[in-house]
Amino acid sequence: MTLLAKGRYHARLTTGEAGIAQALALRARAFGQSGHDRFDALCSHLLIQDARTGALVCCLRLLVLPDGRAVTRSYSAQVYDLTPLSRRTAPMAEIGRFCIHPDRRDPDILRVVWGALTRLVDADGVTLLFGCASFAGTDPAPYRDAFAMLAARHLAPPDLRPGIKSPEVFRYGARLRHLPDRRKGLAQMPPLLRSYLLMGGRVSDHAVIDRQMNTLHVFTGLEIAAIPPARKRLLRAIAAAPH
Repeated sequence: MTLLAKGRYHARLTTGEAGIAQALALRARAFGQSGHDRFDALCSHLLIQDARTGALVCCLRLLVLPDGRAVTRSYSAQVYDLTPLSRRTAPMAEIGRFCIHPDRRDPDILRVVWGALTRLVDADGVTLLFGCASFAGTDPAPYRDAFAMLAARHLAPPDLRPGIKSPEVFRYGARLRHLPDRRKGLAQMPPLLRSYLLMGGRVSDHAVIDRQMNTLHVFTGLEIAAIPPARKRLLRAIAAAPH
């Protein structure tokens, strides 16, 4: 199903095997492995394609949950204690396995992603987007300024902040107290996390060390109601592009 066509890119939503196979191939290119797991079959997959060539340039998977009682179905619940989210009574959606083709640097790709997500959020009445933003590698040292920024400015409040569940974590919320270099910190963050933070997203106080995927996962939640009005207008303008 085509959700959005804007400029050079088309966004479509699929649950089909062919679409999932495309997403797995791009993940393998971006992450060094596909990261395929049982959650792929439970999710819809958002694919961003180059309209001229049909090449897949970005993908993510999306799991819409009717309320907090269903949060245990999410991938994030396997690595974080999401008890605070379980009390929510409105729809939520988890974004996972986000990746952009490593040879693509066009900022319009991310704009199309958020335009398509805006349509989905509005259609399903989603009040919270959440997921795990991934830093490459399992050593937090190269991301010292990024984690210090998260600790100083972007920690989630108690009703959103997850607890520790994984056996191996990096507790940046407790360990990092130095004044971060904002420019360096932003440069060290994955693009999706930067977008979340610009819209008012909040993060966990620890990162999960995932040695199988060779990543550091940071839980991120975005309250739709907290998105600044100017940013909402921009997103809806993108989402209003023709199908």
